[in-house]
Amino acid sequence: MCVPGCLEAIVRGSRRGLLAPPEPTGGRPSDRPGALRSFSRVVDLTHAVGPDFPSFDPRPSLITETVATLRRDGYNMRRWHLIEHTGTHLDAPIHYADDGTSADCLEIEDLVAPLVVVDIAARAQDNPDTQLTPDDLLAFEVAHGPIPAHSCVAMCSGWDRLVTSPRFCNADEQGLMHFPSFHPDAAALLIERDVRGLAVDTLSLDHGVSRDFPTHRARLPTGRWGLEAVANLGALPPVGATIVVGGPKIEGATGGPARVLALV
Repeated sequence: MCVPGCLEAIVRGSRRGLLAPPEPTGGRPSDRPGALRSFSRVVDLTHAVGPDFPSFDPRPSLITETVATLRRDGYNMRRWHLIEHTGTHLDAPIHYADDGTSADCLEIEDLVAPLVVVDIAARAQDNPDTQLTPDDLLAFEVAHGPIPAHSCVAMCSGWDRLVTSPRFCNADEQGLMHFPSFHPDAAALLIERDVRGLAVDTLSLDHGVSRDFPTHRARLPTGRWGLEAVANLGALPPVGATIVVGGPKIEGATGGPARVLALV
């Protein structure tokens, strides 16, 4: 089974060593070099975006304007007004680098990648300021093998279940937010591993109390991308899934709401 349009993207991702089209030779497809791997389900990693979706910007995340109606114009259509970094969304390199790649110019092959899910939910439940550390990554590799190059590494903290609650931002009396994310040293280690993407189920690649966003500043200017406010990571295995990022193709975009899927 495959969602419409995903097969072409998967095949084009073959130069990253993820999936490749079957060779035009005899034998069963599973016996051929580079044969496509099958998957049994698609997990939607995307939250729906509405005006109240949590954001660093105090204004509404989404404002819609009706510009046509079926009764008046023969069709329905709305205009959207939204900030780029709202909902489940992509951070492009240009978000933190003036000369960085914009969302529309990212290599499409980099947006279809092996997905690694590192679960720190038990720890995050007791400590919202916890961070995913290099020790977490090294322990993960002991249990599951090396983190592959050109993959996306996701932090599963269980925070997605709080997205409709004030606890998602978890601001204290001084307005300081408290939620988990990647420690800068873990982000640096994943640059050494040549990991292309990071994903978090919280509001930011940097943990809530951060004020200088070192994980963003370290990774995005190197041409890598991030995903924030991802949903349903807890429904995925630690390894073996493939992430498909339907990022925005808007000229010059620093990021934007994305439809993110996992093929399992």
